[in-house]
Amino acid sequence: MSKSDSQKSEGLYIVVSAPSGTGKTSILRKVLRMCPNLLFSVSYTTRPRRPGEEDGKDYYFITEKAFKDKLDEGEFAEWEENYGHLYGTSLKTMKELLHSVRKGFDLILDVDWRGAKKLKKNYPGGVFVFILPPSTRELERRLRGRGVESKEDIDKRLAKALDEIKGIVWYDYIIFNDHLETAIDTLRSIYVAEKSKRERLASKIKEFIAL
Repeated sequence: MSKSDSQKSEGLYIVVSAPSGTGKTSILRKVLRMCPNLLFSVSYTTRPRRPGEEDGKDYYFITEKAFKDKLDEGEFAEWEENYGHLYGTSLKTMKELLHSVRKGFDLILDVDWRGAKKLKKNYPGGVFVFILPPSTRELERRLRGRGVESKEDIDKRLAKALDEIKGIVWYDYIIFNDHLETAIDTLRSIYVAEKSKRERLASKIKEFIAL
């Protein structure tokens, strides 16, 4: 191993959760463009593709049967059902990406709070971030403004969002998305700060002292 390779700080993985309509996807896309060494874990889902989404980039869009076949074969590190659709993180992908993390690369995952809790239990050492809208009134406005769901579906999402918010006490960081650019900068700042933590730089510090 070269000296430059040995001095790489240990990689980390970040899990980001948020209620639907919070602006999480926009924040993640911008941070990923700003941080080229940050890898994105693409989840599987059975829900229909939305306008502008790409298979293999936003999600792997598969049938319910294909999803359940993978589930029966133990292929998911975590999975959950949301609004009648299934979502899951590939165990194989998680292991491969965590291997990349150990090489000094970094990983970010978009997972709901139930899946995040499973990852926190099964894969210690992650950084957990929850994104909130400025208020529940603003969240309702954003959901209704999308114009792609029925009133009944929006009401369900609002009720679920309130339940999710009650369970954020174990997250490491909370971001209020009252202004998109500020929220983007905050998530990027969390990433940069976590990369500078002493325990993540232990091997590099040890080599520095030995010089």
